Amino acid sequence: MVRSFSAHVTLVLVLCGPALVLPAVAQAPDTLLLGLEAAIVRALQASPEVDQVEAQLQFAEARKDEALASRFLTDFKATTAHSIAPGIDNPNDTPMDRLYLDPDVDNDWDEPRPFNQLEVEALQPVYTWGQLSGSIKAARYGVEVEAAAVRGKALEVALRTGELYYGLLLAGALFRIAEETGSILEQAQREIRRLLDEGAEDVDDADLFQVQLTEQEYLQRVVEVEQRLITARVALARQLFLPEGQAALPAADVLEPLAFEPEPLDTYFALALANRPEMAQADAGFAARDALVTVARADFYPKLFLGASANYRYAAGRFRQDNPYISDDFLGGGVRAGLGFRQELNFAQTHAKVEQARAEREEVRFQREAARQLILFEVEEAYRTFIIARAALEAQDKALTISKEWLRTEQINFDLDLGDTENLVKAVRENLELQARYYEAVQKFNVAVLRLLRATGVLVQSAESGT
Repeated sequence: MVRSFSAHVTLVLVLCGPALVLPAVAQAPDTLLLGLEAAIVRALQASPEVDQVEAQLQFAEARKDEALASRFLTDFKATTAHSIAPGIDNPNDTPMDRLYLDPDVDNDWDEPRPFNQLEVEALQPVYTWGQLSGSIKAARYGVEVEAAAVRGKALEVALRTGELYYGLLLAGALFRIAEETGSILEQAQREIRRLLDEGAEDVDDADLFQVQLTEQEYLQRVVEVEQRLITARVALARQLFLPEGQAALPAADVLEPLAFEPEPLDTYFALALANRPEMAQADAGFAARDALVTVARADFYPKLFLGASANYRYAAGRFRQDNPYISDDFLGGGVRAGLGFRQELNFAQTHAKVEQARAEREEVRFQREAARQLILFEVEEAYRTFIIARAALEAQDKALTISKEWLRTEQINFDLDLGDTENLVKAVRENLELQARYYEAVQKFNVAVLRLLRATGVLVQSAESGT
């Protein structure tokens, strides 16, 4: 009977390996309990990574607004000038409206006075051979590129949050198994001491020392995995950007497999091509580059525009002369308007710019095809990984069921004095090991589901819809 308890000690070594994780502290009053969907949504709302990409989206939207505004009064500006002007030296007292007829009239710099000038210029494109429309189209597709980048970053954050969430759930499941192991260890020490006190012949101090040595190793493992769990909890709290002192824990008490029925692989291919942000980025990027080819090519042709300008000049003490051929640089004004053409004459440079734009468009086209193939591979890899994880979960579930039946049988036989102590110990050890493996298989299965949803681009949508 004593040797059975010594054999029980080996369970500690099995369960205190790398897979074992122990909770560090009791749940604090300000602990935030979250389900998987709520954790993902909260992470997306608080993540500065997403906010950073959204800032780039806002920049692209502002650039689009700038392109739209360029359709009207592309060049519209006002310029002022402020200086001093000379007075008028009129030695012959010539009437002010005939000063231009008197050769003795001259500028008098001995009496300077303020001078102010205002000039307004406006340029309205009429026909630009697609330059304006191409710029607007490229800017609009640029917004789509950045919007897709936001969705891509959201997928990344959502998957990371899900992995942390199920990691903590796995820790809780393994903790319950570790508690059972710890109780077996304590029971072994009590039983050995009792038998030593009773003077049992088949018990000696070596049995107690063996248990005590195993206990020290167990305590060392506990400290190690306890610290690792603290790190994991901090990681989830940081991912959710919780206030200092607030912790986050999964709302679920038990780690259970996600209710997920897979579709055929072709269905996930179609979902990925329709929902992955990389494809949307590539499509929008190609369209934007194609529009920029049109913009560059427009410089080969003359652009028709409507131009207008107005100016006003004024200096005190100077007088307007009523003659169309006489003007005063310090006094007067006028308005001009009309149609015109503007032609870029650097045709060699224009040709080079067009070739550059075409090369950039082709680069994006090749990137799009590469992205398509990569996405299809990632979907298939995630799908195959899911199939493997599901098979492993089913196998571990059946193995655990068999282990429980074996343990019940050995316990009944032992109670009836028909069983073997060593077989009972083996049954207990195998049951505890299989429990740990089962929960690890559940965690891997759930993460495989999340990665498949991420590969198809619908993980965020599924979380936000609660499915």
